[in-house]
Amino acid sequence: MAEDDSHLESPLESPAWLARKLLRAARSGSLATVADGQPFASLVTPACADDLSILLLLSDLSEHTRHLRADTRCSLLVQGTPEGANPQTAPRVTVTGLAERLDGPALKRRYLALHPYAALYADFGDFAIWRIRPMAALFVGGFARAVRLRAAELAPDPAAVTAIAQAADGIIGHCNRDHPDALAAIAAEPGDWRMVAVDTDGCDLAAGERVIRVAWSGPVMNAGQVRTELVRMTRDARAA
Repeated sequence: MAEDDSHLESPLESPAWLARKLLRAARSGSLATVADGQPFASLVTPACADDLSILLLLSDLSEHTRHLRADTRCSLLVQGTPEGANPQTAPRVTVTGLAERLDGPALKRRYLALHPYAALYADFGDFAIWRIRPMAALFVGGFARAVRLRAAELAPDPAAVTAIAQAADGIIGHCNRDHPDALAAIAAEPGDWRMVAVDTDGCDLAAGERVIRVAWSGPVMNAGQVRTELVRMTRDARAA
């Protein structure tokens, strides 16, 4: 991996950056829908697309799917790890938006890359990918630390999203073919680790059905900066 000297955007641990990292890393969350004016919450397993829109694999037989068909308004809550015994110290983010059902292999591949176990039922006739486009968010960094975020503040840079998406297949193929030892070092866990997704904020590594999220030090703008981050992570992992 050749290191690129391009300057990385510094997020300075902004609420938007912290919220994005939480959303990208989340493997479960609480989806809130509406039925006849009554709120309804359910457990879901989200994945984020390149542009941070939220992907859900939902069954037509589920209550929340029926709700979304009638009223597309919804919200999703995901949370991180609390600092101590008090659950209120956990960072979390609530995203509000509108859901839509989509038919397309690319988004399903992205979802299954992050939830490989779902391949057992993903092709059943009653399952489909739904996408939530964030309209706003509330990030809570811990007890009494809340920040409201507009969609434009939360979203990654559109040009960077396009640049990384266009380079993703090449990045993933190169890392899996030529640098499996580096991926294993970054994962810091035993296993045959492979990169399965990459975006402006980090990458996802998988060994069997175990998938972990690895965040960059800050949002990247192009493939060169992805290489810079991977080189840095490999160096740091091997020095630890």
